Amino acid sequence: MYDLIIVGGGPGGVAAGVYADRKKLKTLLITDEFGGQSKVSDEIQNWIGTKSISGFDLSKILEEHLRAQKEIEIVDDDLVSAVAKIDGGFEISTKKGKKYQTKTILLVSGSHHKQLGVPGEDKFNGRGVAYCSTCDAPLFAGKDMVVAGGGNSALEAVVDLLPYATKVYLLVRSDKLKGDPVTQDKIKTSDKVEIIFNAEVQEVLGDQFVTSVKYLDRTSNSIKELPVGGIFVEIGSAPNSDFVKGVVEINQYGYIVTDPRNQRTSVLGIWAAGDVTDCPFRQNNISAGDSIKALLDLYNYLNSQ
Repeated sequence: MYDLIIVGGGPGGVAAGVYADRKKLKTLLITDEFGGQSKVSDEIQNWIGTKSISGFDLSKILEEHLRAQKEIEIVDDDLVSAVAKIDGGFEISTKKGKKYQTKTILLVSGSHHKQLGVPGEDKFNGRGVAYCSTCDAPLFAGKDMVVAGGGNSALEAVVDLLPYATKVYLLVRSDKLKGDPVTQDKIKTSDKVEIIFNAEVQEVLGDQFVTSVKYLDRTSNSIKELPVGGIFVEIGSAPNSDFVKGVVEINQYGYIVTDPRNQRTSVLGIWAAGDVTDCPFRQNNISAGDSIKALLDLYNYLNSQ
């Protein structure tokens, strides 16, 4: 019986693991890889304390920091498939058929970006294909860019790019924008932005990096090509929460509902932090901070039992 099982190996999971070890909790961390979504980022400029670092290097630093702890146990090649309540705590099952028992759980399993599913998207992921404008917009200074999407995340990506890109093409699959009207007005008044409706991305092309994007003009039923330096895919994200559906409260979008004061879920003994939760901000630094907050509250909970 562990004191704590941490589900996830991103910045939040590692931060919680380091704190759990310092608190001398018998802890197991389960993940299939370290670093989270940022692992594919070519350059990260907003990880506090580091001016610039690649996602790959950040994942290595996080893993090294965690493995430097004396007591924590790590399973780094498996994923959690189910969580069940048992006497005295919980039982976690994994996709490889393992079962572990624990008094408490911290869910930091993150989310995954919805993808376009077109040729070239995976090939150029981190080399011109990006999914986080808050993180990566400055990397595209002086380039023409495409943003794919028509909702709030797409509009906000355009706004994030305005100080850096020379031109931004917003490719909207439908015939109208769905995002906040105030943000719509902001991008419509910019001479840097060209909105193309009824446009469906077909392919991302390039050599070492993205050089152009092909799209279907659904109005004329013709394929067109834009020479650009990159594309932000902003069609939403989905939390990695399927394995706890029916266990903790989850909102209509699949995100785990938490108390922002302490990151507790609807089930006593289970905490959650980071991109898998209903926190509106998806950032590495926030995930780490909220995970530490959860760990400290969790530690007090265990001491009170």
